[in-house]
Amino acid sequence: MVLGAGAGGGFPQWNSNSEACRRARAGDAQARPATQASIAVSADGRRWFLINAAPDLREQINRQPQLHPTSGLRSSPITGIILTNGDVDAVAGLLHLRERTPFRIFAHSRIFGVLDANPIFKVLAPDVVTRETLTTGAATVLSGSDGADSGLRVTPFAVPGKVALYMEAAGEGENFGTREGDTIGLEITHEGHSGRLVFIANCAAVDDAVRMRCAGADLLLFDGTLWRDDEMVIRGEGVKTGRRMGHISMAGPDGSMAALADLDIGRRIFIHINNTNPALLSDSPERAELEAAGWQVAEDGMELAVP
Repeated sequence: MVLGAGAGGGFPQWNSNSEACRRARAGDAQARPATQASIAVSADGRRWFLINAAPDLREQINRQPQLHPTSGLRSSPITGIILTNGDVDAVAGLLHLRERTPFRIFAHSRIFGVLDANPIFKVLAPDVVTRETLTTGAATVLSGSDGADSGLRVTPFAVPGKVALYMEAAGEGENFGTREGDTIGLEITHEGHSGRLVFIANCAAVDDAVRMRCAGADLLLFDGTLWRDDEMVIRGEGVKTGRRMGHISMAGPDGSMAALADLDIGRRIFIHINNTNPALLSDSPERAELEAAGWQVAEDGMELAVP
């Protein structure tokens, strides 16, 4: 399930008075609102693992019946959360889950370091919320707080990216203090099944390693933050390019559509889409262009099946 399709700030963004955001607030059917990016995966429809915990998580849970409590006075079918980076829009939602219902967090050691460095995350009591460290390139069994095997396997892999904005180190140059593990992609499979889901919500460039992971995927959810690299600059809504923010653009000769065009991929869907991206609007020329190239744009509430 796609819980949220938008990038940080969602759509419409709270402080944006752009035409697209005004259309979304007005209820324009061609400008569908989107909460911040997250998906939920399950092998049995009963135990769910979230990929990233968006600031909008409480709203996302409330509108998805599959994630509602069903047993006892307090419970949740959410049994685990996998973090792919330490950005605010990937971890802030953890604070909604502080009411002592057990679940497990899966993350790279670099991201656990981010949580440990911020005392507010101590509200997730370690005797209730357990942790499992992910190692890039190594498959991990997804089991919940009860230790039961869900049947799902996750293999994290490094992707070109950037350390979270609030962790950028002064004097580090264009590297900004980034280390392997700050940004990861995920390959998820179901034991006994052939299907493969690849999730890459943050990606600064499509290198050979990323192409190898995407090739042959039955379902690819890929970083769709910006349509063009200088989008926010030319619109007057920011001073950073996409690459400076750790995101490859959709379009252009150096964009993700071109970089992945020749690969055998089942279903290609953009997620983590910024409110400045014209492809958010279903009546835009940019949306028509990406659909002609075989891509879709994720929408909140979308349900997808992997064979």
